[in-house]
Amino acid sequence: MSFAKKALDFLFGRDPDIFNEKGDVYHKLPRQRWEAWEKRFKDNPLYNWRLHSGMNQDSTSKKQH
Repeated sequence: MSFAKKALDFLFGRDPDIFNEKGDVYHKLPRQRWEAWEKRFKDNPLYNWRLHSGMNQDSTSKKQH
């Protein structure tokens, strides 16, 4: 990488590398990482947003003082 490119990136920021050819957001992560992320949200009820009830928490999720 040339000095001029580094200087321009520093001054004006780098171009985002998160878009695919269609212009949609696409994070270029390995397939294993995506699968691990999806498995975590499906298998662990703490990460399943569908099971959260907002302000109406059950007694198991309250902090104990």
